[in-house]
Amino acid sequence: MPAVPKAVIASPSEAAGTHRAKASRFGFPPACRLHKTEEFSSVFAFRRAIRGRFCSLHWCPNGLAGARLGVIAAKRLARRAHTRNLVKRIARERFRLLAAELPAHDLIVRLHTKLDAVPRAGLRADLDALYGRLPAVR
Repeated sequence: MPAVPKAVIASPSEAAGTHRAKASRFGFPPACRLHKTEEFSSVFAFRRAIRGRFCSLHWCPNGLAGARLGVIAAKRLARRAHTRNLVKRIARERFRLLAAELPAHDLIVRLHTKLDAVPRAGLRADLDALYGRLPAVR
């Protein structure tokens, strides 16, 4: 009987470790997130917000090297869990793609319109417009 190897690498990119390099370059590390209640409270206490069609963007300068993000999708505005998760996923993705161009602010994306059918392209465009309207750090 011929011997067959038990472990076979599916693709050369997995062997070279390129998957990890992409993940670290395009990831959303904990340093880019707002975690604690105090961090969210300080952004809301600063009382600066930009309102879009579906979401509002609350912001506060943070004095750090880059921007950090928190996302709030209330159950009363998006009844289904998959809808809330989709809103959060899109907000994080748009932030991740634009993070290098954003000023050093703590940001909170907050859903303010009831969503029954999620208009994904509209939500992406709304978030891009909100991120684009952020004031620069003084």
